[in-house]
Amino acid sequence: MYKKITNYFKKHVTYNSFVHAVGGIGIGVLIASPIVGIHPLRWGLGLIGLSLLGHLYAAVSEK
Repeated sequence: MYKKITNYFKKHVTYNSFVHAVGGIGIGVLIASPIVGIHPLRWGLGLIGLSLLGHLYAAVSEK
């Protein structure tokens, strides 16, 4: 499965950047939660979940 994801990300560099940037922003929101505003836990976990779904899509779509 790891090899499938890696191959997909090698072919789709922009998608790779987007998925990992969203995950990084989610982690940043969780770390800086007092600064973010209302519902930082919800936003942080939502963005991390979106990043994980991006990895799942890469694993499923690679043939």
